[in-house]
Amino acid sequence: MSVSESRAAFADASVARIVRASAVSGIAHASAAAEVLVLCGGAVSGPVPEAEVMESYARARGYEGPIRLDRESRSTLQNIENAIPLIEDAASVAIVSNSVHALKGRILLRGLRPDLADRLVRGADYRFGEQILVKPIAAVVGLADLRALRRRMPKPNSAA
Repeated sequence: MSVSESRAAFADASVARIVRASAVSGIAHASAAAEVLVLCGGAVSGPVPEAEVMESYARARGYEGPIRLDRESRSTLQNIENAIPLIEDAASVAIVSNSVHALKGRILLRGLRPDLADRLVRGADYRFGEQILVKPIAAVVGLADLRALRRRMPKPNSAA
């Protein structure tokens, strides 16, 4: 996810909703103790990790709660793999990004950790009218990527 996409993921979120409107590049979860914003993303389009850019943006928007960062991931798969240790204690998990990216993250989490995927709650990954010219192209590319991902993922009841 680019820095501009990360910023866009927060742009319409009120301070009260930021925890649930993070960018998988953002995973929000609520533990028994508190809601925590988990932001994932390494330095992809520049020297600063995307997780740090998103953290700065969340703080600038007024989010004062706890944040956990994954500064290393460079793909959706790595976003999920690196987030897993950060969300082990989650009572609920919301993965929010653009629609296809968030769906890919949920599919990956289901394949890697079904127990955590059982805690998934809906996130705000679609806003009507957002990126109206880009979304159809991104959806076609993203759906092709999802089909390939589903073919590679082991079946839930099969031996790995």
